[in-house]
Amino acid sequence: MWLDCAIIGGGPAGLNAALVLGRSRRHVLLFDHNRPRNAVTHESHGFITRDGIPPRRFRELAHQDIAKYPTVTIKPDKAIEVTPYYGGFRIKTSNGVWFQARTIILAAGLKEFLPSVPGIQRFYGRSLFSCPYCDGWELRDKPIAIISESANAFHSAKIVYNWSKDILVCTNGENCLSEAQQGQLERKGIRVNRHRIRELVGENGMLNRIRFENNAEVKRTGGFISPRWDQAVSFGEALGCAMTSQGGFVTDAFGRTSVRGVYAAGDSSIIAPTQLIIAAGEGSKAAIGANTDLTNEDFYN
Repeated sequence: MWLDCAIIGGGPAGLNAALVLGRSRRHVLLFDHNRPRNAVTHESHGFITRDGIPPRRFRELAHQDIAKYPTVTIKPDKAIEVTPYYGGFRIKTSNGVWFQARTIILAAGLKEFLPSVPGIQRFYGRSLFSCPYCDGWELRDKPIAIISESANAFHSAKIVYNWSKDILVCTNGENCLSEAQQGQLERKGIRVNRHRIRELVGENGMLNRIRFENNAEVKRTGGFISPRWDQAVSFGEALGCAMTSQGGFVTDAFGRTSVRGVYAAGDSSIIAPTQLIIAAGEGSKAAIGANTDLTNEDFYN
């Protein structure tokens, strides 16, 4: 049996796409191997009526909503291969099973690579975060660190300044700030330490202070980091989808990629950390794009 759509990725984008397509009476299979990027997060913020919800609870509620629609199936398996097949696509799972779908929505999101700081993983999701719009409120007016090895350091400092004026920018030995940028930050009272970080100190994931290789030690109670991002799966590139200079998929307003029948949603198309509500909205748009194209194909044939 041919599916109308196969959705790869069970995050907020994939879940909302499945909901919209289910309500559109489409036969859908959602591949979700339950290894979300936000597994380290204890609370998700910025989604109206769901502010502060644990990601696991959000998934449970989403699965309950989707279960109302009998044409949608959530498969707890990993898609490992996607190939063109008779005008549609074949999807192979890690269990060696093949499925056929007329369209594909890529919603597997991103892999993130944290700055090369010893022990940083122990604090990530507890007192160090990647998105100030998601977690800035909880760190308001506290002594904050921004750990960034990329050109995003200056922008991050400007944004975080809205929540706290006590900011230390740590470049971890990388030359990612120009002299002009450092001067601008220091004029606003934002300190900069360009030395490599020797150690993050704290207990139970809660940061207490930062030690540098120049023997400096600074008290910080939390902060933000700038991860490096990459696509979690390479299906889109293998299918020939055009990519942006940042590594995301080139899409139109409804998630259509440059390859007919392939759509992208959520972090996969934005290539930046997004809020839950933005990712869910991206999934809805991609679902509408897929349903519109399927409808036109069926209506005129």
